[in-house]
Amino acid sequence: MKLILMTQPTFFVEEDKILTSLFDEGLDNLHLYKPASEPIYSERLLTLLPEEFYKKITVHDNFYLKEEFKLGGIHIDDETTPAPKGYKGHVSRTCTHLDQLKEAKKHADYVLLKYIFDSQTEPDQKASFTIDELKEASRRGLIDRHVYALGGMNLETIKAAKDLGFGGVVISGDLWNRFNIHQELDYQALIDHFIKLRKAIG
Repeated sequence: MKLILMTQPTFFVEEDKILTSLFDEGLDNLHLYKPASEPIYSERLLTLLPEEFYKKITVHDNFYLKEEFKLGGIHIDDETTPAPKGYKGHVSRTCTHLDQLKEAKKHADYVLLKYIFDSQTEPDQKASFTIDELKEASRRGLIDRHVYALGGMNLETIKAAKDLGFGGVVISGDLWNRFNIHQELDYQALIDHFIKLRKAIG
């Protein structure tokens, strides 16, 4: 089972140090997700990270960064938007409906199925599916190793995602909620929790 970490949507002072430490602890897929931000800030963050980790980074938006920094791939935030003309490389997508999974998987290396459980970062984002619906999707082969669970993932729900046949999970709030980007400098608790998450996915 794979583990993806989604960045905070905003930039913050300790970010490059935290991400470098997470890579050192075995993070192998980071999604650089900075909606509505100026690309220059993403460039700056990338220049602060060791180059050896660039191939483990997937970028949302500002796809030119993939080539400029030789990143791992690009992410398209829906099921249908085509990859940029002439693009060759890894593509992942976000999907929000079970009936669109089959088509989305044809045009992506993996698909993030969103709203599996209630979001830990956005209280108004509730689970979109019942467990029975997810079990049926798994039985039909819609959920498989190319589909990763996004939404409300933590130490408890990782086991449920594994049992449902997801190929990976996307971690966001469960990790970032352990560090106050505005007030704290010590991020050891965040690193320690990441180690637990890695063990949980096996």
